[in-house]
Amino acid sequence: MPKSRLSISLLFFVCGFVYTNWSTRLPNIQTLFSLSNSTLGLTLLCVAIGSLTSMPLTGWLIAHRGSKFATILSSLLFCSTLFIFPILSEKWHLAVFFYIVGFLMGALDVSMNTQAVAVEQRSGQPMMSSFHAIFSVGMMLGALCTSYFIQYSINIHFFIVSAGCLLVAIGCIPFLIDDVEKPGADGVKFVLPNRAMLIIGLIAFCAMLGEGAMADWSTNYLKNVIKTNDTLAPIGLSAFSAAMTLGRFGGDKLRALWGDRKLIFVNSLLAAAGLLLTLLFPLAWVVIAGLFVVGAGLSTIIPIAFSSAGHNQSLPNGIGLAMVTTLGYFGFLFGPPIIGFLADAQGLRFALSFVMILFVLMLFMSTKIEE
Repeated sequence: MPKSRLSISLLFFVCGFVYTNWSTRLPNIQTLFSLSNSTLGLTLLCVAIGSLTSMPLTGWLIAHRGSKFATILSSLLFCSTLFIFPILSEKWHLAVFFYIVGFLMGALDVSMNTQAVAVEQRSGQPMMSSFHAIFSVGMMLGALCTSYFIQYSINIHFFIVSAGCLLVAIGCIPFLIDDVEKPGADGVKFVLPNRAMLIIGLIAFCAMLGEGAMADWSTNYLKNVIKTNDTLAPIGLSAFSAAMTLGRFGGDKLRALWGDRKLIFVNSLLAAAGLLLTLLFPLAWVVIAGLFVVGAGLSTIIPIAFSSAGHNQSLPNGIGLAMVTTLGYFGFLFGPPIIGFLADAQGLRFALSFVMILFVLMLFMSTKIEE
């Protein structure tokens, strides 16, 4: 079991590491392909479309072949995506590339989380928060990696990252858990979310929309609404990210102590209180403190949601997790643009008040979770 846990942790790390290495190169990619901001935004939409396409399909694949097969396939292909970059020459090539990246990242997200659930089930103790914390560490180190490789061409940077991560993924394969389940006589059919999955999915939607909103708009809020200087403005996002990572490392112990429903309730309350503090008091350090509290509140909600979906016994293996992951990603990917439209219409403080409403909804939905 320790080897299986380490292997899944490494795959979470690799996923965050690869993702951040290419995403932090976007300014260079924009220049290389002569993309306007609007064209880059539309091209990046292909990542979202790819992820949302693959997640339900991955749930179906897991139900038929098990999450071990799906994790091996998606991890090896995802780590190999950056090898494709040197052959891109047209803007439409880039759109296809982003779609492939999104598709494989979404597939890896569902399959490795299903593997993480299998590790949890066999160990008998919560572990999901620590896996997601490792993903956050992978993202942070990925950003540092780009800081070093910025002196080299994108092709060299991407080749080294892909090659290294591919070797790590190959090394993890022997220790993955075989959890294949035989489908019934009629096979695995399309099913709609039941009440439990719908509640968890709505919570995931609210949490991931809030996470995306903080990631994309907190610096803008500090700079343009609170009127801080350029040096201080990014600290809000740093505080939010640090709280997310710290909260996830400690989340498993709290989950074992309090249970899922109580922890989601408390964390939803924290997220709402932190955002309320941020919106009501236009002082830079109060806003930064509020963002830290929001990060602490949101830190364990998604790991719990994914774990709960994966443990659901009323749905085939992988199907419940695919449902919740898809609903959550809808919030994460499309929430920030919605906030942008609201901000243009009524101001950013009003737009973030919409997120506050979703946090309150999340608080209410947490009382409906079945233990």
